[in-house]
Amino acid sequence: MGPLLRKLLSISGESLAETIGSAEARLHLPEAGSDLAFALASKNGFFAFESALCVFPATASELAYDLSAWNDPGLWKKDYGLFPQNCLCFAEDIFGEQFCFMDGIITIFDPETEEFERICTTIEEWAGLILEKFNFMTGYPLAHDWQKKHGPLPAKHRLVPLMPFVCGGAFSIDNLAALESTKGMTWRADLARQIRDLPDGSKIRFEIIP
Repeated sequence: MGPLLRKLLSISGESLAETIGSAEARLHLPEAGSDLAFALASKNGFFAFESALCVFPATASELAYDLSAWNDPGLWKKDYGLFPQNCLCFAEDIFGEQFCFMDGIITIFDPETEEFERICTTIEEWAGLILEKFNFMTGYPLAHDWQKKHGPLPAKHRLVPLMPFVCGGAFSIDNLAALESTKGMTWRADLARQIRDLPDGSKIRFEIIP
């Protein structure tokens, strides 16, 4: 485990689940996740930057979904249709954007657009990006301001835009609400499917059905 990942661990909160060994953690991760396995043996899942970053634990927790549960194809991934089977989501930002292992690289998955963006190749590089650009990479400023006004974010919740960002919604606390994580992903999966083939700049009409 490299110095950047160690530093991220040092500034994060307490472990979200019971302590496990790196060998047990590795059972839940692809080969590229060996460094993350050592991190999870140190802290079995954790929050950082006032809950803006959530790294999922390898085993069950009341505070966050564990890796197996969160990556169960029947939980929320099914709502996106053909979600890549080789994609393992290991962490998320305050808005529920997913950090994923996929094909030997680390990507970000945008739940509003279904798009994957390659960001790096190793967990050590990922930790460096988080530390260097935590405001952008985790959504920390809005997480801080929202919780200052509304109180701590409930367990297994993320902040979801009332007007989706992809539709021009503002990055402001007035456009954010706390929503249970799976509900937030499912709602945005429905949006992503409906706008999937629309050209940029298309007008969208929201219809609220009871």
